[in-house]
Amino acid sequence: MQSAPVIGIVAGEHSGDLLGAHLIKALREQVPGVRFVGIGGPKMAATGVMEVLFPMEKLAVRGYVEVLRHYAEITGIRRKLAAYFLKRPPALFIGIDAPDFNLDLELALKASGVPTVHYVSPSIWAWRAGRLPKIKRAVSRMLTLFPFEAQIYRQAQIPVDYVGHPLADQLANFPSLVATREQLRLPMGAKVIALLPGSRVSELEQMADLFVATAVEITKSEPGMRFLVPLVSRETKEIFETALYRRPMEELNINILFGHAHDAMAAADVVLAASGTVTLEAALLRRPMVITYKMPRLSWWLMNRQRQLPYVGLPNILAGEFVVPEFLQHDATAENLSQAVLNLLFDKTVRDRIEARFTAMLEELRQNTADKAAHAILPMLDGAAT
Repeated sequence: MQSAPVIGIVAGEHSGDLLGAHLIKALREQVPGVRFVGIGGPKMAATGVMEVLFPMEKLAVRGYVEVLRHYAEITGIRRKLAAYFLKRPPALFIGIDAPDFNLDLELALKASGVPTVHYVSPSIWAWRAGRLPKIKRAVSRMLTLFPFEAQIYRQAQIPVDYVGHPLADQLANFPSLVATREQLRLPMGAKVIALLPGSRVSELEQMADLFVATAVEITKSEPGMRFLVPLVSRETKEIFETALYRRPMEELNINILFGHAHDAMAAADVVLAASGTVTLEAALLRRPMVITYKMPRLSWWLMNRQRQLPYVGLPNILAGEFVVPEFLQHDATAENLSQAVLNLLFDKTVRDRIEARFTAMLEELRQNTADKAAHAILPMLDGAAT
């Protein structure tokens, strides 16, 4: 093996930055001299062995309409990155999620002889199953986070490894409801709802008013209810606070947190969350939840036409059925959401059944993911260096 192999790597958003940082650490333990170059966020950059050519935030755009607004800039970055790697071929390229960006880049690199790994399967089981032929041309090996995905790739004769989900490793031993309530100074007898309206500004613009209105409806039925709202940035906090100011503040007992999403969910009786990775986090913390989502009408129309499953929340997809309720787009009303939250809050039998399903889900996804992914990649790195 070369004394200091270089791996190209691209992560497109926060979750990919976390995956990338863990993978970089695991690969460094096996190949101490390895270096990385490409696109990453602060966690990947903080490893000290990555050269960031473009900031990850340039790729963190979601939804058809929103992507179109930034299309020229994103495709320009991809052209420049492809030219960089074709001129200086890495020993291996790893695309972390961001399939719309990474698959085309992987096509070009694999055609030039660079082995390619795609880490996190696109949601071909939910929509866009027609991507499989392109994936087969672009990817030397797929690493999947969920076990059912691996079978799809095996059937398509695409080399694949199921590596589990790093959140399961991270959250398996998270402090209990009692411990997190003590940490947050919440009384054990209080009824607590965690509200997670999203991490992106665009999500808060769509859903902040909905989540505040839902809290108002819940409080009408349960005046002593407490709400925890973890938000990830100053911008999202401002949008949520603006939505609050449009309501009588004295009606609501809301505590806005900067970050601490896991603490908020672990301390809650029920979680109300925007669909996304956070719903998987809530499941791995074994918390009952209600899932919702709203997006611009055109984006919804385009995406909904391609849906192949009746559910969109990761906990329901993994279970293969509606374990927790979902209210999307037009069904996402304060009345529907508040009623669903209250139903869970006062039905201990259902909550216990959900917790049991989520405990089994945690054990299945807990695979020591970073090490497993690194060991799947190492033979390719050896082969590239010979």
